[in-house]
Amino acid sequence: MHVCLSVRKGLHLVEMAALTQLIEPEVNALGFDLVRVKLFGGDDQTLQVMAERRETRQLTIDDCAAISRRLSDMLDEKDPIESAYRLEVSSPGIDRPLTRLGDFADWAGHEARVSVVEAVGGRKQFKSLLAGVEGDTVLLDDPKVGQVVLDFENIQSAKLVLTDALISATMPLSSEGADEIETEG
Repeated sequence: MHVCLSVRKGLHLVEMAALTQLIEPEVNALGFDLVRVKLFGGDDQTLQVMAERRETRQLTIDDCAAISRRLSDMLDEKDPIESAYRLEVSSPGIDRPLTRLGDFADWAGHEARVSVVEAVGGRKQFKSLLAGVEGDTVLLDDPKVGQVVLDFENIQSAKLVLTDALISATMPLSSEGADEIETEG
């Protein structure tokens, strides 16, 4: 995962949906998909922006820097957060958060931890295989109870679980820019 940080000051607080609406077009204009926007931390706030290339689901350090520069300029101009904060731009990583309905379809067959707002079948947390989507519902194959159907709007958080299958599925499509290791032979 690549992370770029920069410090921003003097902005007023808005709800996350409005902040996402400001950020997403800027990220898309650079050819990336927005994965998540999250503002966290008390006195030392961080605005986390996760993005990825559409075709590879990867993000290089240069990509992070380009997104960070573009967002910094826009955020300075629009001034949407009232207190000081740090801007963090990163890839979602291997055990990525699942934030869009399509993520649940794209990662079908992989294990995920899913938390819901309102209990389903007496449970608020699931560690299950993703089985895809139907309309606005997410399907899980749960080892304890079988198939579970969750309304997407009821999902509080979801994240892939790091497994060997996930590691194999997320191997870089390109090793360009990776360090070469020389061995003595």
